[in-house]
Amino acid sequence: MCNRFQIVGSLLRPADLLEYKHQIEHRDDIQYPFYQEFQGYEQCEADAIQAVVDKEINNDLSVLTDGEYSKSMWHLDFVWGFQGIERYIADHGYFFRDTDGTSKYETRKDIGLRITGELGGKNHHFIDAFKKLQALAGERETKLCVPSPSHIFGELSWSDNIGGTEAVYKDRHGLKDGLVKAYKDFVGEFAAAGGQILQFDDCLWELFADDNPNSPYTGENINQEEVQALAAEFIDINNTIIDYGHSLGLKMWTHNCRGNYDSRNMGGGSYAKIANLFLKQLKYDRFFLEWDDDRAGSLEALAVFKDKPETEIVLGLLSSKTSTLDDEARVVQMLDEASKIIDKDRLLLSHQCGFASCDGGNELSEEEQWAKINQGQQIALQYWG
Repeated sequence: MCNRFQIVGSLLRPADLLEYKHQIEHRDDIQYPFYQEFQGYEQCEADAIQAVVDKEINNDLSVLTDGEYSKSMWHLDFVWGFQGIERYIADHGYFFRDTDGTSKYETRKDIGLRITGELGGKNHHFIDAFKKLQALAGERETKLCVPSPSHIFGELSWSDNIGGTEAVYKDRHGLKDGLVKAYKDFVGEFAAAGGQILQFDDCLWELFADDNPNSPYTGENINQEEVQALAAEFIDINNTIIDYGHSLGLKMWTHNCRGNYDSRNMGGGSYAKIANLFLKQLKYDRFFLEWDDDRAGSLEALAVFKDKPETEIVLGLLSSKTSTLDDEARVVQMLDEASKIIDKDRLLLSHQCGFASCDGGNELSEEEQWAKINQGQQIALQYWG
């Protein structure tokens, strides 16, 4: 085992589990976590999770997840589990960049979120899912991955959920307060259940990089004061929950994603442009960052961590989007470059993202996935010993 190699979280789902997940995708007349709607679904999911945890253990992974098999999408299942939320099939999905780099690629459409009452996070199904993972993991470390408060705050506040005469929350401040309460409900119950590591996944940082051509906040005639104020708001809501998690003894981690759906991505933007915002100001113990291609820019952005000596950085130098093994010489070269900026003992290695942020997963086979994981482990073992 080399604990310098980490998985971000998600792994490819088996075919029998995907049959149930695909049915869920096309129905909004059912209630999360959907077990009562499909005969055999709950047992199929439990069997698949046991198998994947066994495989993680057999492959000597040091921090285990349930492969995120208990989710359909990396973020929305968590929100579906809140009190005061109704799920529906929207007119369109999210739009990613297709493999040609220019065309739009539309995701699944069951992404609609409607606030129907005060938000609450108590008695969340994720706590049950975590307890099952704990039981399977034994003495090994586990982590639970959920979307960051700022990401969900962004999605909800950019919808028609606030401001109307019938809205539960009349403005962004009310929504923010309600979301903080719901997250604190959940984080408190996670800690009480024996949780130790909570990872917030976040896709919005790059919106604030002015070298991101795919952001609505770049270009001419943009009020940068408003943009910076929004970034500060995102940082504040995250740090509020991070501080709360720390007060309960939790390790608080984050993964910053640039989009990962069917091996497609969502946008660019370098870390250098947002380093003094998100890398410097967020109070996470460990950052999973993506440097699998040149969209992220120079590793010099890591210099901002020099003033945060307790923070660890996981370099996502490998790709979960491709079916082939990664260029080991490039990975080692970038590790050497990073080690000149940040002490080698504060660095770890991973793929840039999970292998299946949403059910369908990336365009590779399960065998190829584990070959890529084993490659990452070997590189880490050779580099750190």
